[in-house]
Amino acid sequence: MSVPVSRRSVLRGAVLLGTAGALTPTPFGGSAASAAAVGHSAVDPALTTGSALTHGSALTTGSTSADGRVVLGRVDQPVIANCATWGARPPSSPVSVVGSRPNKIIVHHTAFPNSTDYSLAHAYANSREIQDLHMDGNGWLDSGQHFTNSRGGQLTEGRHGSLYALLHGQTMVQGAHCVGQNSQAIGIENDGIYVDVQPPQALWDSLVVFCAFTCQQYAIPASQIYGHKDFASTQCPGLLHDRLPELRSAVAARLG
Repeated sequence: MSVPVSRRSVLRGAVLLGTAGALTPTPFGGSAASAAAVGHSAVDPALTTGSALTHGSALTTGSTSADGRVVLGRVDQPVIANCATWGARPPSSPVSVVGSRPNKIIVHHTAFPNSTDYSLAHAYANSREIQDLHMDGNGWLDSGQHFTNSRGGQLTEGRHGSLYALLHGQTMVQGAHCVGQNSQAIGIENDGIYVDVQPPQALWDSLVVFCAFTCQQYAIPASQIYGHKDFASTQCPGLLHDRLPELRSAVAARLG
């Protein structure tokens, strides 16, 4: 996606994570669906309000469940700030949930200017800026991508409900990041433009961890990580596309 826009400032917020529980494939979003709009509130509020879940807790260790659901296993769950945490607007209409797992990951770059502000506050501001652009400029109902990776390596949920679905491993939210792939591919935006420069190491390391965790949760082979330009006439994701073999190898190594 090639859409440079200006930057905004934001106060730092507390990181909340989604939690594990049963997910019914019904639409999220809309003014009457505030619980679903933040992607996690359908489960016990005590587990989703006020603090971050830590790695190694009962909700972050596990294996495949009896019903075939991929649950948290050998790849630790990274910290991902949900939509409520970074101050997302509610979707303009209900977000659809696809009742099957995605079969691939598609890597993007935002094509925003390469900021030297690597703070969490900037990552949250960037997420809001992307959402504003996608909703007000593109006319989409919410952010187009499922997740966003900042230049400082901070991960945020993009489209509402994406984190909840990821942590359950059975369904996915329909995105708007790549024509023809929105109901079968998880899209991650990497902040910045990488046509002639490489991303910061923090962004790269976070991308590896995120892809490994997503592959684990959805049983996606590491070989099924692609770039936007594999499916569209675009420069996106720039030099990250040249490094896809490296990314696949790094993810495969983490998956064991």
